[in-house]
Amino acid sequence: MANLDETNTMLKALTDARGIPGNEKEPREVMSQYITPYADEVYTDNLGSLIAEKTGEANGPKIMVAGHLDEVGFMVTRIDDKGFIYFQTVGGWWNQVMLAQRVTVMTARGDVTGLIGSKPPHVLSAEERKKPVDIKNMFIDIGASSKEEAEEFGVRPGDSIVPYFEFTQMKNEKMLMAKAWDNRIGCAIAIEVLKQLKGEKHPNVVYGVGTIQEEVGLRGARTSAHAIKPDIGFGVDVGIAGDMPGVSDKEADSELGKGPQIIIYDASMVPNKGVRDLVVDTAEEQNIPYQFASIAGGGTDSGSIHLTADGVPSLSITIATRYIHSHAAILHRDDFENAVKLIVATIKKLDADKVKEIKLG
Repeated sequence: MANLDETNTMLKALTDARGIPGNEKEPREVMSQYITPYADEVYTDNLGSLIAEKTGEANGPKIMVAGHLDEVGFMVTRIDDKGFIYFQTVGGWWNQVMLAQRVTVMTARGDVTGLIGSKPPHVLSAEERKKPVDIKNMFIDIGASSKEEAEEFGVRPGDSIVPYFEFTQMKNEKMLMAKAWDNRIGCAIAIEVLKQLKGEKHPNVVYGVGTIQEEVGLRGARTSAHAIKPDIGFGVDVGIAGDMPGVSDKEADSELGKGPQIIIYDASMVPNKGVRDLVVDTAEEQNIPYQFASIAGGGTDSGSIHLTADGVPSLSITIATRYIHSHAAILHRDDFENAVKLIVATIKKLDADKVKEIKLG
């Protein structure tokens, strides 16, 4: 692998960290380490979302930039007599991307390597072979010969199971492959926004947030937004890429490297028009590339943020990413950098008058 620059070193640390919903400690510690130098104060809410606060103007509007710490994974539900582990998904998975994949079981006694298995095709009927294997018929083989041996390894119900994959810079060095882009790239954007505002004037208080449990219902965004009570919210996440075989423009038309996605509609919210118009106008003025996208079947943290207290004008800005909710995904570094540039430029315009204007609609 090529020598990693400072940004890719951060992206590697974030994506290699393991953190399924309900056990986000590792990525939270990495995010805290990287964001603390640029924040005036760093703390957590009572569920464990990380909040880094940076004051530009003490009584200015509160601007929340939130990525989620958690990644889709699995949880141990039981161990059978022969030492095989049964599990449930935590977050959305598609059966067909799971089989024969290496995983790590995070136990109190350390990591245990496993492989997701199922009955081999040689013993399936012709009819069974045509169908994807159901998750309930999958198990994890950790090389244990009995339930007792698996327990000696430290495995017990409730343990996190995470995909095993290392950050990889591809031959085209701007193409980055890793697990957990959904959504450590959002956490990286929050870090980088605070970094670029260091020593800069901005007429507000900015909160870079790493939320928990997004993949199971946008939960940490609700509690962290309740703690902050923001005036404007940005959910930063991954979005759907359409630049691959078999995907038509009407299903998804975003391309990697063509700029961050401005979400005009998703299943969790209709974005605030004033915030959306400000972001689009800012992108045009600054010559920052962007793409419009809608996500009919999913939502982001903005879905919880915008319903906090008496309402928060919000918008989702996402990074087109291939193969999300699988062991590894691919995105383009330029999209990350342009998303940061766009959010920083927008934040500089969000003074009390502009926020008031947005709220009056």
